[in-house]
Amino acid sequence: MGAGHAHRLYRPGHSPVHDLPPHCKLAATFAFVLVVVSTPREAVWAFGLYALLLAGVAALARIPAGYMLRRMLIEIPFVAFALLMPFVAEGERVEVWGMSLSVSGLWGAWNVLAKGTLGVAASVVLASTTELRALLLGLQRLRLPPLLVQIASFMIRYGDVIGDELRRMSVARRSRGFEARGLRHWGVLAKTAGALFIRSYERGERVYLAMVSRGYAGSMPVIDEVSATRTQWAYASVLPVTALAVCLMGWTL
Repeated sequence: MGAGHAHRLYRPGHSPVHDLPPHCKLAATFAFVLVVVSTPREAVWAFGLYALLLAGVAALARIPAGYMLRRMLIEIPFVAFALLMPFVAEGERVEVWGMSLSVSGLWGAWNVLAKGTLGVAASVVLASTTELRALLLGLQRLRLPPLLVQIASFMIRYGDVIGDELRRMSVARRSRGFEARGLRHWGVLAKTAGALFIRSYERGERVYLAMVSRGYAGSMPVIDEVSATRTQWAYASVLPVTALAVCLMGWTL
């Protein structure tokens, strides 16, 4: 399986985190996020330790803090949703800076912010140290359904192609003097979306026929086989195992 190009999140490097096999990093990240989600929200100190663990992994991978923070801006919509919870949730109220806030809403907002931020940070570390092609090989190595892996592969491969097609259509509109300035131009934008869908569908049909003519029978050939040693699995398990110990302490204290 090949996936042609590196994505924008990936930072080339030769750190111990970069050198781990992709399926080890995928399994470790999934286990870490699962542990974080399972931690009781009242164990505030536990989430601080999780953040320190992730910061240590990021430092080991030589990922700058500014880079991490910029990539984590994707969670801003979830932050906005969390900030609204104390105002709209029902139940016991408490006065904070002259505002009447719901106690359950405050805990809910903290729960979303803490666990969501840690999950996004773990994903950024994974994407920054693993190429897309390697991620797909890792998913295949973890025995995910082949159809899902193929769909992800095509989405990654042709996402930029469709984006380029949309940019060319935008250039063509502007070269003819079109500039979207209000609701009256939504019809033109809707026609653009329709044309893009038709072109993408036709491209997909052509690609499928080309694949069939080259022997495609429902599965993609694996060009590179990735494997991991026990030592590499042990290194990858340090993060989720340590987080699990913290989670168990959070439940018992």
